[in-house]
Amino acid sequence: MSLNKKSVDDINVKGKRVLCRCDFNVPLKEGKITDENRLVAALPTIKKLIADGGKVILCSHLGKPKGEPKPELSLAPVAARLSELLGQEVKFAADPEVVGPNAKAAVEAMKDGDVILLENTRYRAEETKNGEAFSKELASLCDVFVNDAFGTAHRAHCSNVGVAQLVDTAVVGYLMQKEIDFLGNAVENPVRPFVAILGGAKVADKLNVISNLLEKCDTLIIGGGMAFTFLKAKGYEIGASLVDDEKIEYCKEMMEKAEKLGKSLLLPVDAVVAKAFPSPIDAEIEVEVFAADSIPAERMGLDIGPKTAETYAEAVKTAKTVVWNGPMGVFENPVLAKGTIAVAKALAETDATTIIGGGDSAAAVNQLGYGDKMSHISTGGGASLEFLEGKELPGVAAANDK
Repeated sequence: MSLNKKSVDDINVKGKRVLCRCDFNVPLKEGKITDENRLVAALPTIKKLIADGGKVILCSHLGKPKGEPKPELSLAPVAARLSELLGQEVKFAADPEVVGPNAKAAVEAMKDGDVILLENTRYRAEETKNGEAFSKELASLCDVFVNDAFGTAHRAHCSNVGVAQLVDTAVVGYLMQKEIDFLGNAVENPVRPFVAILGGAKVADKLNVISNLLEKCDTLIIGGGMAFTFLKAKGYEIGASLVDDEKIEYCKEMMEKAEKLGKSLLLPVDAVVAKAFPSPIDAEIEVEVFAADSIPAERMGLDIGPKTAETYAEAVKTAKTVVWNGPMGVFENPVLAKGTIAVAKALAETDATTIIGGGDSAAAVNQLGYGDKMSHISTGGGASLEFLEGKELPGVAAANDK
């Protein structure tokens, strides 16, 4: 997959109708937006298109309406809030069929620099199946297509891939460009030493990521629940810790692969253990630290231990590029967040390019107050994982090459 894509800076949109796919999948509570990060993140691309005199038609999905109009998942509140953020009216085309009479009339009446927002693209069942009819309707509204929604880049839907294939000019917006620059290039062309840190619960979720990153990085650090499957594969006593028994052979293969490639694969040397998983997740909990090869039978490991945290932080200090995906333990619990905090702190203090691959690690870094110290925090969970797997992302591939 070529990562050299045309962007909004490479085209002239004056007087043209521009359909811009954004990620406005924001949390709503009783019709109010409770977190507007995604709206704010979309503003630079939208402002650029307005300033260049485009007729800007925005579209996005919201939640999972499963192909039918659900009033509680309407994008109407987004149009209202965007109007305030942009300081100009964002006209809402309230068509349950998305491309309906309101949308067509609104587009017809547009002047250069006007903005309209279409209704939730997932009101249409064909959206997630990339059905040609809906792609054609979207394409009929525009001369140019801009994709700025990285969160859905790993899916081939009408509003990101189908429509891109039906217009002559399809480019990426600033958010997408940043994801390609950081995530894509970190993996394909990193400044070395390149350290990758993987955490999270299950090995199964990260099979291809582990394998692909071993080929690309210099050091691979494993933490989180998935570390215990690796430790069991080494023949260690892991007590009642989470284990992916079907993946033990895979973990052995990966350790052999690391050795063959001369890569450093770091596993925990100690663990923070408790009698049971905290319930609720942030409940007070009694913990002890044990060596990683001798966790007592009735105890479960729930975070990396202090020695491990120190080793991992040291490994980060020598890096020039660091990619991190997945927490080191049950970070939602203050007692079990220390490993994740230690890694986040090490990343915050390094001069290396630091890239957080979406999902839980993004939430952890922001919650811990280290967000502004990272070079890049990905906006896509699933999409960033597939980027790290070395897969082609349909939403990126569909844009015109430079």
